[in-house]
Amino acid sequence: MKLARITAIVALLASPALVEAQTHSNPDAQVYFANVSDGDTITSPFTVIFGLSGMGVAPAGTEADMTGHHHLLIDRPPLGQGEDGADELIYALPSDEHHRHFGGGQTEVTLDLPAGTHTLQLVLGDASHVPHAEPVVSDVITITVD
Repeated sequence: MKLARITAIVALLASPALVEAQTHSNPDAQVYFANVSDGDTITSPFTVIFGLSGMGVAPAGTEADMTGHHHLLIDRPPLGQGEDGADELIYALPSDEHHRHFGGGQTEVTLDLPAGTHTLQLVLGDASHVPHAEPVVSDVITITVD
């Protein structure tokens, strides 16, 4: 009986129906790279400045309308694509070498990437690191590190 109850509770908690409602974004919001462009050749380490218009930046955990914080996707498919793409749109983004979080409200980062070709994409996340219901994402850019 206890095992059945525990199994039912775990199943209920894991149910997609219990995923918190996503926050909404300004339909005119844009996130972009302010100092690097698609096709740039760069020497590492280099600083990437995040641009945002139409919304504000707030640290993770801050629940304020029309705000979010930056995430940088490195060398992976665009947000919503790839093996875990569907999950990325409704759950908190992971934190790993391909998903960098800036939950302190940071608007730039210095990267030290190895020589070669790399892709970058900015994603605005809500207070819980989840992309907004209408995701605010940059274009994916490709850079070459000398």
